[in-house]
Amino acid sequence: ILLGIVSHEPDYKLSLALNKKLKISLRNRNPVITDSGPDNELIFSRFSDTSASPELIYDLISNRSGKSYLLKKLKNVDYIFRIYDPENSVKIDDITVLLREIECVSGVFILNPATIRDRNLYYLLN
Repeated sequence: ILLGIVSHEPDYKLSLALNKKLKISLRNRNPVITDSGPDNELIFSRFSDTSASPELIYDLISNRSGKSYLLKKLKNVDYIFRIYDPENSVKIDDITVLLREIECVSGVFILNPATIRDRNLYYLLN
């Protein structure tokens, strides 16, 4: 499951708000690093929670690094909230309702990976 989140809060404040609202435990992890040529490495922050179970992983990944974007086609999205849930135990509608209730979140979008044409999508799906 991929969700786009619009929020002007810094990543650590948004992760705290998500932890409180969703009762998860996002923690700062290894960032997503893209390589778009020599001396042009971009770093996007990542907060992850794997404590619930190995089958359920939450990732909050910044879509911005300076003036660059992880997914260029989604410039209006500040963060990507990825939920790895192979057993389909998470109800996407319930999650989106909870995210929209967070004061610092001004928008939530369900993203369909099949319709996103961006080479950096690889970094989100692997």
